Amino acid sequence: MNQQFLTTSLFLFVVAITIGVTLWASRQTKTAADFYSGGRSFSGFQNGLAIGGDYMSAASFLGISGAIALYGYDGFLYSIGFLVAWLVALLLVAEMLRNAGRYTMADQLAFRMRQRPVRTAAATSTVIVSIFYLLAQMVGAGTLVALLLGVDSEAVKNIVIVGVGALMIFYVTVGGMKGTTYVQIIKAVLLMAGSALIVFLVLLKFDFNLSALLGEAADRSGQGDAFLQPGLQYGTTFLDRLDFLSLGIALVLGTAGLPHILIRFYTVPTAQDARKSVLWAIGLIGAFYLMTLVLGFGAAALIDTSEAGKTGNLASPLLAQEVGGGEGSVGGAVLLALIAAVAFATILAVVAGLTLASSSSMAHDLYKGVFKRDQEVTEKQEVRVAKISAIVIGAIAIALAIPAQRLNIAFLVALAFAVAASANLPSILFNMFWKRFNTRGATWSIYGGLIASVGLVLLSPVTSGEETSLLPNADFAIFPLNNPGVVSIPVGFLLGIIGTLTLRETAAEQLYTELEVRALTGAGAEGAAQH
Repeated sequence: MNQQFLTTSLFLFVVAITIGVTLWASRQTKTAADFYSGGRSFSGFQNGLAIGGDYMSAASFLGISGAIALYGYDGFLYSIGFLVAWLVALLLVAEMLRNAGRYTMADQLAFRMRQRPVRTAAATSTVIVSIFYLLAQMVGAGTLVALLLGVDSEAVKNIVIVGVGALMIFYVTVGGMKGTTYVQIIKAVLLMAGSALIVFLVLLKFDFNLSALLGEAADRSGQGDAFLQPGLQYGTTFLDRLDFLSLGIALVLGTAGLPHILIRFYTVPTAQDARKSVLWAIGLIGAFYLMTLVLGFGAAALIDTSEAGKTGNLASPLLAQEVGGGEGSVGGAVLLALIAAVAFATILAVVAGLTLASSSSMAHDLYKGVFKRDQEVTEKQEVRVAKISAIVIGAIAIALAIPAQRLNIAFLVALAFAVAASANLPSILFNMFWKRFNTRGATWSIYGGLIASVGLVLLSPVTSGEETSLLPNADFAIFPLNNPGVVSIPVGFLLGIIGTLTLRETAAEQLYTELEVRALTGAGAEGAAQH
């Protein structure tokens, strides 16, 4: 009971802080620029923290440390993919996107192409990616809270999902980008501090000897040296290796196409700050993933990993309890409650970012750019539509997340990355670096990548044919891989090329030079989307 009281109190304390910050930020949010991009007022360091808070989801904090605890070396390969992805974002996307756009991913496409088709396609992709990601986070929240409170009840999980949905709607509609950003900064600080504390206590138990930690983890795992070598999770067959390669490609390329990450580049005043924010994010995220190495192997060495669940998601919370003094101790209860609260804050920050990205796209791209064709839309009307969109998207996410608890939702995050890499990234890169790229190429690339990635998952063992499938009693799995990226990403790029080469669009080519100047210098960036 003491442990549950501590956990609940810390949850409520974290939520109270974030609500207070959001209410404060709401007083600073007066214009559309404030709502969508925080008035471009954040420094590179602040935005770097916020990017870290937006990117290091519960899948990273709980999932990767759990994968390492169960599978050793192979579990750590996930975090390498997540980290290397930032080099693509830094080198190819961050600065140029910030200069060429204004509020959403579609802005830099719409600058030199026909507004309605590309904004419709980009908004469709944004909402689908965001909902996949939202489902995984919200179901994770329900499961985490129910397990940590010791209540295995569908009703409790449903209440938690509704609560998380209500909070994310509140953050976005009341605080806009400023409120969401400060929530993400708070979460990043809590996550780094909490992880560093547990890592310190784990290393203290082994006298800061990493070799001793790894040796004990290998011994306790029951796998011996195989625990520290590749092959434990992904096996040795060609299909297993190809599946992992497919996942790795999606992780590396998908980050630079995730809508909730892309809009973060619009919150800084200069291109230099965009570069700085990514550098800070790389530093923070790199340090965090190094810490997951200690958290995962520490869990394998110090706790019974069979208690951490099938996916190992409870490895970090149980490790915190162990290094705090064990089950029943005050220190153990305090640290368990602390890590649980940090995990909950992680989920809140990520769902707020996702909801803001999709609601911004609905209002700015669909309502203003497509339905109203940029005519007679005041900033007040646009922001009101964005807030209504946030409520609708939040309601859809809640409605889908409640039945999704019965499904295997582990693939949703990987699918979101695959869709982002297949549908969004090709059009972004082609638009920046290929003069001839045009509206047909952009729409074919986005829709083609979207249909290929989602369609292949529907025809894969994720959906049918195995005990862990979404439909275990059916079998129409004709695509053998769980991760579609190795096929769907080339499809997205190829369709972009074919669509472009089959139609000449002179206007898009004529505006390329102006877009290039904006992207490289930042000249006229504030009005980039208004051309």
